[in-house]
Amino acid sequence: MTAAFSLDSRLAADTLAVADLQLSAVRLMNDATYPWLILVPRREGAVEIVDLAGEDRVQLMEEIATVSDVLRAMTRCDKLNVAALGNMVPQLHVHVIGRFAGDPAWPGPVWGKAPARPYADASREGFIAALRARLSAG
Repeated sequence: MTAAFSLDSRLAADTLAVADLQLSAVRLMNDATYPWLILVPRREGAVEIVDLAGEDRVQLMEEIATVSDVLRAMTRCDKLNVAALGNMVPQLHVHVIGRFAGDPAWPGPVWGKAPARPYADASREGFIAALRARLSAG
């Protein structure tokens, strides 16, 4: 029997639910400074991508591509940063961040450059609704 999936409390505190794909929960980082999505494969105990079964690794790559396409189309970002770091939160999760020349951290990494700026309610709900619509259409 497979262990039940539970989301790391730090990811739950910093992100908002967007959609569930075949493998991953898609979540929005609550930081309006950057369009920033996180994919969390729903596999209990997964820390690294290599911890996933082969078919799950393939599915994760497809989901990264899907989410990246949607984020790029919606934001017209200059660059996509995709990373699975997990130094602070060991649960396997993949960051997909839309970057713009001139954003507060450009061209460096986003971590630690600017304090998180939570979304205003209306912009957050509108962005999540648009993400959901595009992800369900794909």
